[in-house]
Amino acid sequence: MKNARPMNLMAINRTALKTIVRKEIRRFTRIWVQTIVPPSINAILYMLIFGSLIGSRISDMDGFRYIDFIVPGIIMMAVIINSYANVVSSFFASKMQNYIEELLVSPVSNVTIVLGYLAGGMARGLLVGSLVAIVSLFFSDIRPEHPFITISVAILTAMMFSLGGLINAVFAKSFDDISIVPNFILTPLTYLGGVFYSISMLPSFWQTVSMFNPMLYMVNGFRYGILGTSDIPINISFIVILIAIAILGTFAMTLLNRGVGIKH
Repeated sequence: MKNARPMNLMAINRTALKTIVRKEIRRFTRIWVQTIVPPSINAILYMLIFGSLIGSRISDMDGFRYIDFIVPGIIMMAVIINSYANVVSSFFASKMQNYIEELLVSPVSNVTIVLGYLAGGMARGLLVGSLVAIVSLFFSDIRPEHPFITISVAILTAMMFSLGGLINAVFAKSFDDISIVPNFILTPLTYLGGVFYSISMLPSFWQTVSMFNPMLYMVNGFRYGILGTSDIPINISFIVILIAIAILGTFAMTLLNRGVGIKH
């Protein structure tokens, strides 16, 4: 009897990646009433209250109607929150239910595991962001001035916050831990990242402080892609986002390679 040939590791990891991505997408689409509908409703409320009702009483912002000015930020909020939430909840569940151990003892590389969860988080963030963009057409008639920049910023932002969600899940020890960062860090930074205002309206001191908020670069990069205007040079926005992705990606891989929060 001939010995069975050793399985090709590349084929194993390719199959594992497809399986993880498929599982992640099925996970959030199966419970779409909880994962997709609420963010869309929230976006409608933001546009209705801040854009139509209050915005009609506010003068133009950077030469645009107020509703047109805030739409890119609202879309980016949806991408950020949903990319982060999908990975942090899914990876933490895999820890609590112990099926992450099956991946760790298999010949699947940690890079494949990270990419699988990353793709799932990005898929949800971009899907919800796209739905919010479609909803915004009922309130605004804006069209992307720079489609490539618009899509690139959205993809990179989804990638960055999916990595952030993975890191949060690695350190989390309870379901309360996975809500601390979104509630007390992510949401405040998002609201203070220029979603509803231009930082040019702020005193010089607070403009300087705002520069340390990473959300500012993503919101303004996306706004530049859609409206062609931004408080931050677009090249600076890309540099900050790419550096953040490199740092978070390296940190996430280091945590998985060392088994932090996973191996006991």
